[in-house]
Amino acid sequence: MKVNYDYSLLPHNTFGMDVRAACFIEYDSETELRHLLLSEKCLPGKWLHIGRGSNLLFTKNYEGTVLHSGIKGYDLLSDGDDSVEIRVGAGEKWDDFVRYAVANEWYGAENLSLIPGEVGASAVQNIGAYGVEVKDLIVAVEAMDVTNGELRRFTNEKCRYAYRDSIFKNELKGQYIVTHVTYRLSKVPVYHLDYGNIRAELEREACALTLENIRRVIVRIRKEKLPDPKEKGNAGSFFMNPYLYKEQFKHLQNMCPDIPYYPVDDNKVKVPAAWLIERCGWKGRSVGHVSVCDKQALIIVNEGNATGDEVVRLADAIIASVHETFGITLVPEVNYI
Repeated sequence: MKVNYDYSLLPHNTFGMDVRAACFIEYDSETELRHLLLSEKCLPGKWLHIGRGSNLLFTKNYEGTVLHSGIKGYDLLSDGDDSVEIRVGAGEKWDDFVRYAVANEWYGAENLSLIPGEVGASAVQNIGAYGVEVKDLIVAVEAMDVTNGELRRFTNEKCRYAYRDSIFKNELKGQYIVTHVTYRLSKVPVYHLDYGNIRAELEREACALTLENIRRVIVRIRKEKLPDPKEKGNAGSFFMNPYLYKEQFKHLQNMCPDIPYYPVDDNKVKVPAAWLIERCGWKGRSVGHVSVCDKQALIIVNEGNATGDEVVRLADAIIASVHETFGITLVPEVNYI
């Protein structure tokens, strides 16, 4: 267990906010986590659990204790003819797990390459990209009750997954800490190439259809499309793509015939938030020390020395502008702390 006081959280949030925690503790096992939760270091309302901070915006110093998982490791639970099940420690970096899966020729996670964050957060946020959501891979989530230190195993169904959502973000928010996640990956080739420009890029390079090539192409696309948090602080997609009922969408489509959309089910469609933001003229605009990325309007960038409040003000201005123009209220994917 590692304990630090008056600790800079700069390495633990991709927005690059140099805020501090009164105490920062990294635990390495479920036993250590249980001990912490039942100790005075984690008094109600005085502690926060984080991963790599890729979905957080700190607006000020944190006066309590910040916990971080150091639970690592891969445990192959089953290895069948068609699939494998692998249990992964919540503290593993997500992209390291994707790299590991690709190296073993296990299909399913490759479209989620280069997404920042850790394995534990993947199960809470239901991360997704290029037509794939992690809920489609998760078998079960193991998590610890913060009130008594008891472990509970949530099956995929009990996690109540939806678009960028889970039971851990709603009914059980703040009540459990993820310790391990079990994923099922295919040993039979299963590709998702029709979202974005993956197929076009593979054809342009005239390369073989392999997991390694798909991962390489997706990593390159993401690097070209998204700013590197190490160079310019950001949390990736700042807003969730709104879901609209078809009647509402038809009205919007009459206003803007060129609006892109993706069918969700018989009643709803998904509209790209980036298109709405760009249409309102925000792409590339700067306000103080923050800006809307000139490559991808869904991303708010720390141009240097920005404060969390500056980011919030810009986000609020974007929300108001999109609502005034389209009658749609964007919802931040980023959590304000």
